[in-house]
Amino acid sequence: MKMVVAIMHGDDAGMAIEALADKGIPTTRLDSRGGFLQKGNATLLCGCSEAQVDIVMDVLRNRSKSRTEFLNPLPPVVEPGEMFVPYAVEVEVGGAIVFVLDVERFEKL
Repeated sequence: MKMVVAIMHGDDAGMAIEALADKGIPTTRLDSRGGFLQKGNATLLCGCSEAQVDIVMDVLRNRSKSRTEFLNPLPPVVEPGEMFVPYAVEVEVGGAIVFVLDVERFEKL
């Protein structure tokens, strides 16, 4: 038994969950937030057999898209008379971070 933990962009999670459900793989979604960009993410938890791990990975690979967003930096503390001109910074977000863990024991209650 394996546990697949995938952290992905919140906009992509719904399609991934539907695709996994179509393949008979139940998934739990936990809404989460990234630490650096403070953007909405989703953490998906999939319990599956070892044979299904490749199926889960293919679905996640096909449903998690990278995209470019602009981040407005927070102004630093400046001394009187200094000036800070913030420029939006282009960053790549999306995709997925996936962990595949061994499950020693599983019980459905």
